[in-house]
Amino acid sequence: MIYYLVMDYPSDNENDVNSDEQDFFINFDSDVQSAIEEVLQKKDPLDEKDFNTIDYINSLFPTEQSLSTIDEVVAKFENKIITIDNEITTVIHGQVEASQEGREALEEAQRVIKELFIHIKDIKEQAVKSEEMVREITRDIKQLDCAKRNLTLAITTLNHLHMLVGGVDNLKILTQKKLYGEIALPLQAISEVMTHFESYSDIPQIKNLSEQVREIHSELATQINHDFHEAFSNARSAIPNKQLSQACLVASVLDSSVKKDLLKWFVDLQLEEYNHLFQETEDTAWLDKIDKKYAWLKKNLVDFEDKLGNMFPQNWEVSERIAVQFSHRTREQLSKIMAKRKSEIDVKLLLYAIQKTAAFENLLGRKFTGITITEENPQLVVDNIDNPEFVSVFDGIIGKCFVTHLEIYVESVDKNLNELLERFIIDEKQSKPTEATGTQASILPSCPDLFVFYKKSMIQCAQLDKSKTMLSLANVFRKYLELYAEKLLQNNLPKIESQSLGTSVSMLTRDIQKMSTSGLIQNFSSLLKEGDAIKLGKEEQTRICCILTTAEYCLETTQQLSDKLKQKIESHLVNQVDFSKEMDNFHKVISNCIQILVQDLENACDPALTAMTKIQWQSVDAVGDQSPYISSICNHLKANVPIVRDGLSQSRKYFVQFCLRFANQFIPKFVQTIFKCRPVNTEGAEQLLLDAHMLKTALLNLPSVGSQIVKQPPASYTKVVNKGMTKAEMILKVVMTPLEPNRNFVDQCKKLLPDCQLSEFYKLLDMKNIKRQEHATLVELFKSYKK
Repeated sequence: MIYYLVMDYPSDNENDVNSDEQDFFINFDSDVQSAIEEVLQKKDPLDEKDFNTIDYINSLFPTEQSLSTIDEVVAKFENKIITIDNEITTVIHGQVEASQEGREALEEAQRVIKELFIHIKDIKEQAVKSEEMVREITRDIKQLDCAKRNLTLAITTLNHLHMLVGGVDNLKILTQKKLYGEIALPLQAISEVMTHFESYSDIPQIKNLSEQVREIHSELATQINHDFHEAFSNARSAIPNKQLSQACLVASVLDSSVKKDLLKWFVDLQLEEYNHLFQETEDTAWLDKIDKKYAWLKKNLVDFEDKLGNMFPQNWEVSERIAVQFSHRTREQLSKIMAKRKSEIDVKLLLYAIQKTAAFENLLGRKFTGITITEENPQLVVDNIDNPEFVSVFDGIIGKCFVTHLEIYVESVDKNLNELLERFIIDEKQSKPTEATGTQASILPSCPDLFVFYKKSMIQCAQLDKSKTMLSLANVFRKYLELYAEKLLQNNLPKIESQSLGTSVSMLTRDIQKMSTSGLIQNFSSLLKEGDAIKLGKEEQTRICCILTTAEYCLETTQQLSDKLKQKIESHLVNQVDFSKEMDNFHKVISNCIQILVQDLENACDPALTAMTKIQWQSVDAVGDQSPYISSICNHLKANVPIVRDGLSQSRKYFVQFCLRFANQFIPKFVQTIFKCRPVNTEGAEQLLLDAHMLKTALLNLPSVGSQIVKQPPASYTKVVNKGMTKAEMILKVVMTPLEPNRNFVDQCKKLLPDCQLSEFYKLLDMKNIKRQEHATLVELFKSYKK
């Protein structure tokens, strides 16, 4: 925005004023300009930065007629100028008065500031004095607090020292008298007091007291051990007594090694009989007597708790320690003896031992908390938290010795699966093919049996080992899934063999002979090729559907098996459980089943297509109903597709694949057959066009052919049929197009068949019976064609 400020200077006459008049232009930046516009809230063309005089005048007087109002416009601007001058004068006078008032206000503010400064200075001086006074007061308080702490510490230390001196003398007397019941509490108190004097160990008196306490501890440890050894010199005749029970309380206060050594000696004492009865040279040491080992511990634990259980503090968990040590020794003994007698182990004996051991471990898990194990291995507590299937710390405490021999179990599973597969193969060969009793093809009965065996084996292995044995079992599962897919499914698929045609060909020949009375078809039977593929029977089609549904069941169940194994096996082995190859095999079986069904249906239609090429299409003189070869194709579709649809009623997606694959294979073959129908006159092309339309209708209804319930076919299938058959129809329309003029013929060809290649163009010319020497002109037009 540009403001014009007109400054008045004193002058003797008006002309001097006008001559001295100066315009000052003030330019503001964009932010200031925006702020001014926001405040003024008006838009005046004269305020624009790029104001143009000529454009503004032209906007006021756009035409010559508008000049008639020039006097009014000039008067309006003169009034506006006078108003602006008055506003400027008022503002200038206001600024002069405001300047005088401002000077007075400034002087008053300066005076007040001086007074405020004086007050602040006085307050600061008072604050400094107050701070000094507070510092002196707090200095005295800190000294008093320090003295109080020192005095309290001194009194506490003297009290502890008094307790220590008196306590040490008292403990010496009690120790000599073996009054364990009176020793436990003062011994614990003195041990706690001694911790307060650790920082005073360089003082001779304190050092002497500390040595006396250590001597008392040592003497008590020796004394207690001696008393226990003497009392249990004959384990069978030992009876609990109060003195030993009180000695246990004292041992709990002494160094932890005292209690640990005492318990180790006592547990070993309790297991002496076990070591003797079940040593390696005894018959009872072998796996078939393993239940006697566990029975011995159960009996002895009951006897121990009845006789000596109350003698030991409950938190010593003596019974659990005996059970744990028994488990460790049993595992070591079993490992050694199984290594020496490995050849004597069979799967039945191994599973028996594992079963008895697992039951025993489960019993220990229910009876004891496992605290003595987790004290030594805190990591087990973490594992129990992270693994929701972890039952107790006793799981595998003995049974882990069997893991190295579980390959015997895996080999047994392998052997059983091999026998099972051989039985499946024999049963399949001996079984007679029967028609499906319902609308759905049933799966092979061997398939559920196989997966039931898998499930039982997996559950059993999970109880034995979830590590490498489970991985080995998974590999065995993979092996027999592959064999099942090959021997029970793929090898049992019917083979489509080539042999001479039967009555269906004779019927087709008879129908085609009736097609024309003009002598177009003569001796048609001789035109049929021998050696065409024979069609599969209903039983064979049903069997193919049965194999397909079995493969589908195997595919889904294998995925579930893989997921379950990954849940069971240890986490670091999960990535090695991979059934993708076996699942691919079942996919291949399904694909082969569909292909055989499609090939069978396609082969059934081949004689009709062959007959189609033998008709003299250049001699057709009239268009009638659909040709017999189309009726033959439709009859084959009506006879075979419902069998496949019923067989795959619960596998709708594979039936859709069957229809799609058939359409993708048959329609291109039909199109190529049309090219072989040469030469063709106009009536022949019209008959072929009618036949193609009827075939298109039949193919669109293929998914529901022969069904009482007509469903809309899948969009993907409809798209394939429409695309393929439309090309066939367009080919025939091109053949019906007159050859002259040549340019119109080529244009119509490109219009109806935009993707037409030169090779197909040659075939179109052959269908129109154009001689080879006449091709050149049309081919050049075709090559030079531009849309």
